[in-house]
Amino acid sequence: MNDEQLLRYSRHLLLEEIDVEGQEKLLRSHVLVIGVGGLGSAAAPYLAAAGVGHITLMDHDQVELTNLQRQIAHTENSIGKNKADSGAAFLQGLNSGIRVEAIQAKATGSLLDDVLPSVDVVLDCTDNFSTRHLINASCVKHATPLVSGSALRFDGQISVFDPRNPTSPCYACIFSPEESFEEVSCASMGIFSPLVGIIGTMQAAQALQVLIGFGETLVGRMLLWNGRNTQIDEIRISRNPDCPVCSKAH
Repeated sequence: MNDEQLLRYSRHLLLEEIDVEGQEKLLRSHVLVIGVGGLGSAAAPYLAAAGVGHITLMDHDQVELTNLQRQIAHTENSIGKNKADSGAAFLQGLNSGIRVEAIQAKATGSLLDDVLPSVDVVLDCTDNFSTRHLINASCVKHATPLVSGSALRFDGQISVFDPRNPTSPCYACIFSPEESFEEVSCASMGIFSPLVGIIGTMQAAQALQVLIGFGETLVGRMLLWNGRNTQIDEIRISRNPDCPVCSKAH
């Protein structure tokens, strides 16, 4: 690190769990954030501020007025613009010393096959089961850690799935791709504005822990946040030996 970086990240360097070695790991890291809506708007800025050296934002959607109630990486001037582009401009304004890349596309298997080989951690900040299953399958295929978050109404959840760990479940171990789930959205159900900030920043924290390698991540655990009564519950989750996605990989 140069003198400017030593000063910029000095509050990280004071933490013995991070120190110079951990900060240098962040500067060498590449994180993919899929979805630059509410969760991505909260997670990505903290990754940029923390000094993740390369951040790729992937989103095919455009910013709408209704997004501004919670998607804080976008402004009124962003309405009509692609969310990945708008988010990338926001991140670059936070930290000009990192590389920020925008992909104006919906996640597909072939696109993830192209991107994931260079990625250290993926943040799933999307809002539907089909895309989450696609991302999970790609992360299992490429042995890439996945930080998964979701938020709707007043309820959020977050977990970490790490295919490098033989005991780690994957997303499909919990929500089988062979079952059909009713798709619900913020547009029809509503969402409490700060909820995406709470879950999204927790996703950023988990990603930093995975990258640096300190503490205990949420592998094998899922946190459930209830915004009505400010209650956090934790459930233990285990790998399904018959999982159609990760059983053969393990």
